[in-house]
Amino acid sequence: MEKVYLDNAATTQVRDGVIAKMQDALGTFYGNPSSTHSFGRSAKTTIEKARKTIAKYLNAHPSEIVFTSGGTEADNMILRCAVRDRGVKTIVTTKIEHHAVLHTAEELQKEYGIQLLFVNLDTYGNPDMVHLKELLHQDDTKKLVSLMHVNNEIGNLINMEDICTLCKDADALFHSDTVQSVGHFQWDLEKTPVDFLTAAAHKFHGPKGVGFAFVRKNSGLKPLIVGGSQERGFRAGTEPFHNIVGLEEAFIAAYDNLDEEKKYVSNLKAHFIERVKTELPEAEFNGWSGDMEKSTYTLTNVRLPFDAQKSLMLLFHLDLKGIACSKGSACQSGSAKGSHVLSEILDEEELKKPSLRFSFSKYNTLEELDYTIDVLKEFAED
Repeated sequence: MEKVYLDNAATTQVRDGVIAKMQDALGTFYGNPSSTHSFGRSAKTTIEKARKTIAKYLNAHPSEIVFTSGGTEADNMILRCAVRDRGVKTIVTTKIEHHAVLHTAEELQKEYGIQLLFVNLDTYGNPDMVHLKELLHQDDTKKLVSLMHVNNEIGNLINMEDICTLCKDADALFHSDTVQSVGHFQWDLEKTPVDFLTAAAHKFHGPKGVGFAFVRKNSGLKPLIVGGSQERGFRAGTEPFHNIVGLEEAFIAAYDNLDEEKKYVSNLKAHFIERVKTELPEAEFNGWSGDMEKSTYTLTNVRLPFDAQKSLMLLFHLDLKGIACSKGSACQSGSAKGSHVLSEILDEEELKKPSLRFSFSKYNTLEELDYTIDVLKEFAED
């Protein structure tokens, strides 16, 4: 094995069909979508087609889809606009959300003096639903709940329907960072009355630098970025036409092949878990990442039985062997701090052991996983 890419939660390989579509878009449809001549109209029509496509698959209205530069911008936009435009005085979240949510909420606390409340977690990293209900009803302030559907480090799944019900009963808004789940799970936004969702194309084999926000109609949010009238006046700036074309193509491919690819990737994860249990019996799975029913089928997070000294060389050793994985979110890989997610659910002794996130896609093979386990086993025995 020369190269094994198991960091798909950070970003995914772009599908060949997506690349071809983007190349065609760059070479053919180069007009500004806001221009009124035929070049511009062609580009604008294509963007609106992409919007309608996404809305159809999500069972949403096209006007509820707002193209952004990715999940981070979408999260920022929704939280900031909810505080500014909807009178939100309290944000309810957990300490294991993506930093796009956590840091935004912290900044809003400084800027607007909002109340920031954290839902208790169990030892696996799941939000305490009883505590969430208590927080929603502890005072009369307007609240926004922000909980990610799939945790990007440990893969835990939350029950969206139950949280929607709690929020509705408390007249609270509900935002979910669904960057790790759009393109990997089915969504029916008529049946799941969440107010806001976010997505990034590069998590489902599309290009980087583009995503979208689902903003339910009559949300009352106003533009965060102002200037031109793009995105129906909700987000100013010339649209990255080629990226939107790539997003649409990746989105269609993800959902048209979802059942087949989900089954394939699920089998990869199940095989990986079984090999870890057999070859590295002292290893542990963080959160619910070792449970095929309670976590996403796309990743697992393994705590390995190595001492601190040996741990220092682990990622370096894997990289030398051509294996790509991560200690946590790619967004914090340059930080000297450890995972903020694992810090909330592991004790001091457990945190001393190295934890690695392995994330899978349709481009991985069983042979690659076996090779990875063999490398880990050899490292453990060395």
